[in-house]
Amino acid sequence: MKNVQQYAYGLILCILIAVVALFVGGYTPLGAVTIAIILGIVIGNLAKLGDGFEKGIKFSEKRVLPFAIALMGANLNYLILKELGYQSLLLVIAGIVVTLAASLFLAKMFAFDPKMALLLGIGNGICGSSAIAATEQIIGAEKKDVGISIAIVNFLGTVGMFLLPVIGTVFLKFDNLNSGLLIGNTLQAVGNVVAAGFSVSPLSGQTATIVKMARILMLTPVIFGLLYVLSSKARVDGNLKKINLFSIPAFIIWFILFSLIPTFSLLPKACMDIISTASHYALVVAMAGIGLKTTIASILNDGKSALLIGSLTFLVQIVFSSGVIFLLMR
Repeated sequence: MKNVQQYAYGLILCILIAVVALFVGGYTPLGAVTIAIILGIVIGNLAKLGDGFEKGIKFSEKRVLPFAIALMGANLNYLILKELGYQSLLLVIAGIVVTLAASLFLAKMFAFDPKMALLLGIGNGICGSSAIAATEQIIGAEKKDVGISIAIVNFLGTVGMFLLPVIGTVFLKFDNLNSGLLIGNTLQAVGNVVAAGFSVSPLSGQTATIVKMARILMLTPVIFGLLYVLSSKARVDGNLKKINLFSIPAFIIWFILFSLIPTFSLLPKACMDIISTASHYALVVAMAGIGLKTTIASILNDGKSALLIGSLTFLVQIVFSSGVIFLLMR
């Protein structure tokens, strides 16, 4: 009973923050994940939480987050790739590669933390909060950097939700199909993509959604790519124990296994909806915990530089996709 009480206060606080975030998230484009982080930061910095909250908050970071990521695989259906032509699929892959490369190049240029830059690149390039959460342990990023990265990526996605339809239709004179390609291949969160795409036309919305789903499916190869690259680096550095390609975190294995369920229709849609909802709720709880552990000092120290790197990475992403569509796909 005493052990349960040690975790109760912090975990209950994270759950309460998540409930508020889920409610407010239904009325704002920021979404529940970002709101949970912001609320956690505010509460964690204004209130003096005693030691009794520590274990519960840490539990939400260390245990609830991997659980959420594992279930997140249920949102992936690799059959969607059949709906894309080879040109669109190549655009998706190239866009992710360019975005990740840009984030690391900018980090080197501005002497910025490469791990945090990689988080920003993954968030911009693939699927925002979910991609950052799924890869932060592999990268070895600090929790404060995770919270800041998620907040910045979601902020940029909200701004882009209003800008991309204008860029595509007004400035670049794209038709509905190519406007959908641009929106789907650049915006971070699914909600942003759907809102921006259907604001142009039904065809743009449908195209943007399919392209976005394809980007989300790239999370699996990116995870394996990170494991391979980082394990190779560990071998070069003579530190095989730090990262071992054959010691894949359990939550990643479960993530992949859960992704097979919708791909092969192993469970009814109602069951998949329950799993997807549970994943989302758990992710919001975990983000509340990360917010509670993020200090204002860390935001002031890293936030401005992170916003600059994230914004420039997003700009490169937009310019690249726009250029390829304008030159090769019109």
